[in-house]
Amino acid sequence: MTVVKLIADSGSTKAEWCLMRGNRKTTFFTKGISPYFLNAGQIEHLIREELLPHLGESRIGEVHFYGTGCLRKSNAAIVAKALRSVFPAAAVSVENDLLAAARAVCGHEKGVACILGTGSNSCYFNGKKIVKNSPGLGYVLGDEGSGAYLGRKVLQYYLYNTFDEDLRARFDAKFVTTPAEILDHVYKQPMANRYLASFTEFLAENRGHYMVENIIEDGINEFFFNHIAKYRESWILPVHFVGGVAYGFRDVVSEICRNYELTPGKILKNPMEGLVVYHADKKAGEKK
Repeated sequence: MTVVKLIADSGSTKAEWCLMRGNRKTTFFTKGISPYFLNAGQIEHLIREELLPHLGESRIGEVHFYGTGCLRKSNAAIVAKALRSVFPAAAVSVENDLLAAARAVCGHEKGVACILGTGSNSCYFNGKKIVKNSPGLGYVLGDEGSGAYLGRKVLQYYLYNTFDEDLRARFDAKFVTTPAEILDHVYKQPMANRYLASFTEFLAENRGHYMVENIIEDGINEFFFNHIAKYRESWILPVHFVGGVAYGFRDVVSEICRNYELTPGKILKNPMEGLVVYHADKKAGEKK
């Protein structure tokens, strides 16, 4: 009998769900699920209201949830409690977003897995679990190469009047903002990291300008220097990437890999495609 599986990849604003019935896959989206912002009751309510109507009469046998904030056991327990309330007959697992990335790009093989999205992270994955993890310091002290990091550089160039007249005019036309408004968003408003990351769109739209290329290359190189270069496995195994920044600037990521004499691996925009393959082929990994 085919086990019906439900896989979730969740940030704090959006969650992607994939229902697997053998070779049939259906994708749904709901609001994000973060145990930092929602308790078990609120998560259960969200799932019942936004997800269950899409599932129909499907009898879920396994739930594999990957989400932000789930590295802490107490947070993972909050999500697991909600999922077990909604799917009492299912085997439930709750893991963090870095393991999602590692499983998505490495499968059951060894490799170095990296996240370059709104934030950044990396690890050495031995085919079964994360063995090494370079410390993540968040968007204030770290997150090199991330959207928040690159966006901060864009704002620095703008506020320090480093952009040439052409780029400054493009920035003003696109964002229609003021220095005071920018500083208010960064220092007084919530989700400053997402606000900063929103400015990577300006980089993507102005590729080819030497200042834009410098910001992208320097930011991603900082990630390689401070994190990837610290794993000795990086020179032995493929180095894989997941995230919108990695995918959007994959030409730069691949070029810097070659500059460091590393082997570029997969570059995925999000982990769901790889997670579906991983969980469809789970028995292959268990045999190793």
